[in-house]
Amino acid sequence: MLRLFVTPQLAEGASVPLSADQAHYLARVMRREVGAELLLFNGRDGEWQGEISALSKNAGVVTLRAQTRQQVASPDLWLLFAPVKRAPLDQIAQKATELGVSCLQPVRTARTIVTRVREDRLMANAVEAAEQSERLDLPEVRDFTPLDKLLSHWSNDAPDRRLVFCDEAGDAEDARWGGETGRALPMTEALQPFRGKHHSWAILTGPEGGFNPKEREMLRGLDFVTPVTLGPRIMRADTAAFAAITLWQAVLGDLDKPFTKA
Repeated sequence: MLRLFVTPQLAEGASVPLSADQAHYLARVMRREVGAELLLFNGRDGEWQGEISALSKNAGVVTLRAQTRQQVASPDLWLLFAPVKRAPLDQIAQKATELGVSCLQPVRTARTIVTRVREDRLMANAVEAAEQSERLDLPEVRDFTPLDKLLSHWSNDAPDRRLVFCDEAGDAEDARWGGETGRALPMTEALQPFRGKHHSWAILTGPEGGFNPKEREMLRGLDFVTPVTLGPRIMRADTAAFAAITLWQAVLGDLDKPFTKA
């Protein structure tokens, strides 16, 4: 059964209008007709089963019959990431949504090559991923922001939120990838002391080439930052984001919870 994200309120008996794009998708791409069943969610009212009561090539209405799942929030986890090229950037939005992050925050670092981010494209990818993954809410998508500006307001804007800093470098400036001194702990080990404690969290991943020495020094000097390494291999920027989210979810998140359909 197809799932669609909509913005109107959902309730038994409600008639929910579809967008022109959704109507075209149902009628022309998926070949659905009046009477076909589908699922709707809006991130607030849970998931609802309904049937198409009107459909044309650019408009449609779904009449809701019954709620199939009550609303459940995803873990309070932000992803701060340095944007990369278009295809990997789409992947970050899609896979981070599937993995349950609550906020997508693109950040500009010293070595970030991308100069412009289309937040509407990030959201479109997040919507599609939520529809396909049976997720009940959407992540917030925030504006592209310089990392130093974001961190300077952190204590006021997110006072109880800790930041996992994915730092693959050592401290030796004359050695490849900083050598072996100053290496962070593996992520699962670094997060163990926080099990059972209440904190909101964010994960920071860098651009191609990683963070520069000045950024590393700044981040390691902040008391809300936990530096970590993601293992013995250097990953692409998008792969590092997926790995970090998965490791956080395994230690502090909801990967130990089964999927419940109803």
